[in-house]
Amino acid sequence: MKKTFKVKHPKIKAARVLDGIIFEVRKYVKRERRKELPEGVDFWDFDCKFGATAEDAKVVHLSEISKLIGAAGDQGLESFYVEIMAKPGRRTKKPVN
Repeated sequence: MKKTFKVKHPKIKAARVLDGIIFEVRKYVKRERRKELPEGVDFWDFDCKFGATAEDAKVVHLSEISKLIGAAGDQGLESFYVEIMAKPGRRTKKPVN
């Protein structure tokens, strides 16, 4: 998912628009996690970016996305960019000390 979301809407309040955006992001993540895993893969991992524009987007963790969306509303941004790309993940063993 690579998308620029608009916060300003002529009839809908910004808080309601932000709730819809958070719902859409969570729905996308759930949909990607339901996909069948390739051979030799343990789980779906995600590469995420967030910023005011696509060029300004910085790498963030998936768990921070909803907080950043709320912060974007508090800052009064008219739009922001979210990128979430699924990738295969493999578990690693912890080193024995």
